[in-house]
Amino acid sequence: MSIRLRFGLACGGVFLLVGALVLAGLYLVVRQTLEPRRGLMTPEYINTQNGFFGKGSRGYEITAERAATVRRVYQSDALANVRTYGALIVLGGAVASVGVGYGAAGWGLRPLRAVTRTARRVAQGHDLTGRIGYKGSSDELEELAGIFDTMLGRLARSFDGQRRFVANASHELRTPLTINRTLVDVAVRRPEATDDVKRLGESLLLVNARHERLIDGLLALAEGENSVLDRRPFDLTDVAEHVLDAVAAEAAEREVTIHRLLDTAPTAGEAVLVERLVQNLVENAIRHNHVKGEVWVTTRQRAEQVELVVANTGLQVPPYEIEAIFEPFRRLHGDRLRSDRGSGLGLSIVRVIAEAHHGTVAARPREEGGLTITVELPVQH
Repeated sequence: MSIRLRFGLACGGVFLLVGALVLAGLYLVVRQTLEPRRGLMTPEYINTQNGFFGKGSRGYEITAERAATVRRVYQSDALANVRTYGALIVLGGAVASVGVGYGAAGWGLRPLRAVTRTARRVAQGHDLTGRIGYKGSSDELEELAGIFDTMLGRLARSFDGQRRFVANASHELRTPLTINRTLVDVAVRRPEATDDVKRLGESLLLVNARHERLIDGLLALAEGENSVLDRRPFDLTDVAEHVLDAVAAEAAEREVTIHRLLDTAPTAGEAVLVERLVQNLVENAIRHNHVKGEVWVTTRQRAEQVELVVANTGLQVPPYEIEAIFEPFRRLHGDRLRSDRGSGLGLSIVRVIAEAHHGTVAARPREEGGLTITVELPVQH
């Protein structure tokens, strides 16, 4: 129920209550007014067209009784009219009060609607530089708009600080790992390197690669949670085709067959982040599979949503473990040490990116083994 309607109903209720009290008071006044007065109905004599009757005579009694009956009839009719017409007037006034209150509330809330439109535009546009900038009388609404603008300013500064931190962390964390990889690679390739040194170097390169993937995952997770999306239209099918072409070699190496079922799926957002989402899902489907396994990638449009569905064969997945796979560093089947299968952030990043695009992600186990993961994003008309 809107504020306007509640205010209108409140006005109608107040009018009904006050009108009922006034009607009750008026009813009592009219009733008291029409009550007989002492001495007025029992005069010493009565003069009528039929003659002059003194007190105590038969004609006097008949005439007095007739007058009392007329008084009672008029009193009853008058009180009935007060009840009936008064109640109708009160009910009509209550209904009118609802309409008047509804209109008055609309007039009073007009500045609030302007503030709401501005706040919605800022929220939907993800532009934290926007402000309400309410210019009006010094009242509670101006105070609320000022507080909201202050909050937007603090949020903008906070996001800017986080973006700078992510950029600095990206540089500071990646640089030493790149240097380590180069040094180990040079040491392994030396002619005098022994077999033990080469095996050690290969192990170090694997550990280094795992750390690089972990850092990339953490940075992507932070970027997906904190980024302000610059929403631009693109086709999810184009992104899926690009990712599938990129992972074709890895799929062939692992002897995994990929089936493409790609229909047009227009959406909007940051295509780079959505590409990371698709890449994580497809790579998981390939790596968490078995030899001669299969992967099905589907894109399609349904009503106001576009869907990306990635299904794969593999080990049986218990239903109670489904929600856990979207948590950071959680893997199925206790597989924490297999660095070739990722850092444990893949599906966490998928969920964050989907939610940043106002979408959803859900997973369900396949009866034959493996998973079916569905991502829904808003359609772009």
